Amino acid sequence: MSGSQDMSILSLVLNASLVVQMIMFILMLISLASWTTIFRKWYSIKDAQVQTEAFERDFWAGGDLNTLYQRAMNNRGESGALERIFEAGMREFIRGRQQKGLTDRTLLIDGARRAMRAAYQRETDALESNLALLASAGSVSPYIGLFGTVWGIMHAFRGLASVQQATLASVAPGIAEALVATAIGLFAAIPAVVAYNRYAHDIDRVCIRFESFVEEFLNILHRQA
Repeated sequence: MSGSQDMSILSLVLNASLVVQMIMFILMLISLASWTTIFRKWYSIKDAQVQTEAFERDFWAGGDLNTLYQRAMNNRGESGALERIFEAGMREFIRGRQQKGLTDRTLLIDGARRAMRAAYQRETDALESNLALLASAGSVSPYIGLFGTVWGIMHAFRGLASVQQATLASVAPGIAEALVATAIGLFAAIPAVVAYNRYAHDIDRVCIRFESFVEEFLNILHRQA
C-alpha cells in the first residue's frame, strides 16, 4: 500500500482509535439527522408560505366570509396554517352570535381573538418544531469533533513513548486521523447553523403575516358585529 493510499480519508477513519471512530460515528448520525431536518423544514416552510399567499389572495379578493369558512371546514385536512387561524376565529365569532343573550360586541371580538391566538400558537409551534435540533447540532458538533481530535492526538503521542526516535512520519498519521474528527464535526455543524438562521428568519416572516392578518380580520369582525 502506498503512502498516499495510507493517508486517504477512508484509511484514516478505519485506522483511527476506537474512541475516535465512535465520535466520528456519532457525528455522522448528527449530520444525517440534521440534513433530514433541513429538507423537511424547507418543505414545510415553503408549503406554509405558498398556502398563506393563496389564502390571503382569496380572502382579500372580496369573497364572502361564510363561503371561505365553509371551504375551510370542508378542506380541514388540506388547509394551510393561515386558513386554520381564520377558521378558528370565524367559528368562535359565529358561535358567539348564535348564543342567546350575547349581544356585547366586545365579548364577540374577544372570543374570536382568543380563538385565533390559540390557533396562531399551535401553528407557530408546528413551524418551529425540530429547529432546536438544528441549533443543538450546530453548537455541539464542533466540540464533539474537537474532543475526538484531542483524544486522537493524545493517543498518537502516547504511541511515541515506545519509539526511540520520533519523526514526523511516525506522528503524522495519528494526528491526521485525529483532525478528521474535527472536519466531520464542522461538516455537521456548518449546514445546521446556516439552515437554522435561514429558517428562523423565514418563520418570523410568516408569523408576522399571521399576526397582521389576525388584526385585520378582527377589524372586519368588529364592523360586522
